[in-house]
Amino acid sequence: MVHFIALFRVGKASAEADLEELIRSSHTCFHRIAEAYNFRSGRNLDPKSEFAFFLSADFENRDRYLMFRDDPFFQRFENEVLKSKTTSRVEHLFETEPGKDPRYS
Repeated sequence: MVHFIALFRVGKASAEADLEELIRSSHTCFHRIAEAYNFRSGRNLDPKSEFAFFLSADFENRDRYLMFRDDPFFQRFENEVLKSKTTSRVEHLFETEPGKDPRYS
């Protein structure tokens, strides 16, 4: 099992409505993608943090994660929503099963 986390920076001029749109759109997108489990998204409660928005999800393995990245729903969300409302991102992919060799995730 692998866990994906993405942290996003939003523009200084971004309004609270933009963050609401990100959360709403991400839920609509991720619920259509069968490979993603335990999806979460939300806004940062610390206004001083450089990352105002996050996405996270679990996947059975790296192949399922790659299928998610190629999914048309995610591609559309990324191109139409994320690119217009965020300025940059940091992504992480973690192995969550103890003792499992990450090469086989």
